[in-house]
Amino acid sequence: MLKQWLESYQAQSIGETNNAMREILQEIALAGLYRAGFYKHAAFYGGTALRIFYGLPRFSEDLDFSLLTKDPSFKLKPFLNAVINEFSSLGLQVSIIEKKKSIESAVDSAFLKTDTIWKEIKLEQSFPELKLGIIPSIKIKIEVDTMPPTDFETESKLLIKPFSFYVNTFTLPCLFAGKLHALLFRKWKNRVKGRDWFDLEWYIKKDIPLHFNHFVQRALDSGDIENRSISKAELLNLLHQKIAEVE
Repeated sequence: MLKQWLESYQAQSIGETNNAMREILQEIALAGLYRAGFYKHAAFYGGTALRIFYGLPRFSEDLDFSLLTKDPSFKLKPFLNAVINEFSSLGLQVSIIEKKKSIESAVDSAFLKTDTIWKEIKLEQSFPELKLGIIPSIKIKIEVDTMPPTDFETESKLLIKPFSFYVNTFTLPCLFAGKLHALLFRKWKNRVKGRDWFDLEWYIKKDIPLHFNHFVQRALDSGDIENRSISKAELLNLLHQKIAEVE
């Protein structure tokens, strides 16, 4: 099944093959989390959610989740055995590594949040018999925001591999709000993140409406605005300023 799954991507290079293989592993992990009942507690968001369920034409590396309600005591560990078992049922061996947050590693994310759980799934084998040309170890980072900004909406999206199941995801307007917030307020000083602009253009071309209230809540949560009175005109002005900074 793995070979057929991979062949469906029609990869034309080693890089494309690696990306396809990583996405296959991401979907297996999503299936394992489904079996464990994880989506009763959390929703999928970010670039990988946008690619797998909404057709964003770029690959993404991480699995990002937001709890449905704030819960600083939430633990991801009870759900991870189901993930390991899901891989095992397909003949794949993986390990789960706990990621320790630090100031240095935190810049891998958009914001320096101390209330985010990080785990990493590491594939423990390669497949020389399939001549995939993939790197020996593929890693998938799982992040769960335990104290998320509120006022977001979710929907159930169907995934049909490795079996048919539903994943609780952010809606497109809420995903747009998260992306615009990241583009405007990343804590990376003057470093430009090309994928942010690529995604912004995708949302605009698709005529996706912005969930303005969720954007505002995110900006309040990150301390980038001080009150809810920001207007849509002021938001556009912030975007124009950001565009001027990268020209």
